[in-house]
Amino acid sequence: MTQSSTTKSITHPAEKGMKTSVIGILVNAVLAAVKGITGIFGNSYALVADAIESSLDVFSSAIVWGGLKISTLPADADHPYGHGKAEPLAGALVSIGLLAGAVIIIIQSVNEIITPHHAPAPFTLIVLVIVILTKEILFRFVIRVGKEVNSTAVKGDAWHHRSDAITSAAAFIGITVALIGGDGYESADDYAALFVSIIIAINAYRIFRPALNEIMDAAPQPEIENRVREIAGNVEGVMWLEKCHVRKMGFDIFVDLHVTVDANITVHEGHEVARRVKASIRQSNQRIIDVLIHIEPSSISEKSVQG
Repeated sequence: MTQSSTTKSITHPAEKGMKTSVIGILVNAVLAAVKGITGIFGNSYALVADAIESSLDVFSSAIVWGGLKISTLPADADHPYGHGKAEPLAGALVSIGLLAGAVIIIIQSVNEIITPHHAPAPFTLIVLVIVILTKEILFRFVIRVGKEVNSTAVKGDAWHHRSDAITSAAAFIGITVALIGGDGYESADDYAALFVSIIIAINAYRIFRPALNEIMDAAPQPEIENRVREIAGNVEGVMWLEKCHVRKMGFDIFVDLHVTVDANITVHEGHEVARRVKASIRQSNQRIIDVLIHIEPSSISEKSVQG
């Protein structure tokens, strides 16, 4: 009974990320509809552009959810290291979608600027204030979860929400200028939409870079390797450490470590040293699911750990 209860209480990091993605999908779907309708009837292309970004956010959150779902699949014959790469891949796809949206908005904004039209309606400002507050709250919630589970995709999704808050603020300024300026300032709203597209493109790059690094097996934060070296170096029988490679696979971490031991001990004793090192490292961080240790012999009896 106790064991079963304990098992149920353990939540996979991906599950938390998936829940935030579902919340993001629902909120963005509502906001996209509200902003789109308000923008069309209120004659504000900046608001329509904002609605387009919210629609893209629905799509991106769905991709993040799918990537997280796949990343939780267990290892199999074709994927012996699991499916963790689906998580940063989702982040990369999200960034590409953002960039495509930015290009679309740029093209349409330029077209609106060179086409004479009426100034936006004042009621569009009320909608934008609600949107800004909603998206900023959503950003703070999602980024907290993203940092908690250390997910590139979830953190990227969070920046989508912050991007939306910024673009809505830009739209608010553009519409305000158009309304206050009157004749000749009708395009202020469209220039705001153009600014929106630049923000979107910047965020696309901001999301894509860490996702690509993770896909390419770039080393995670140096603090993880330093901690691994510190723990391994304090294990009895370890003389010093040579190579230490750490890589992130979705939510899991894999460690490759070369440990130097006294050349005069038996194979069995060397194996025991490796076992203790592996156990100590895995106990220090539950996200480290495997430690591959290579034992190197040395005749030096003085223990020294090299960084």
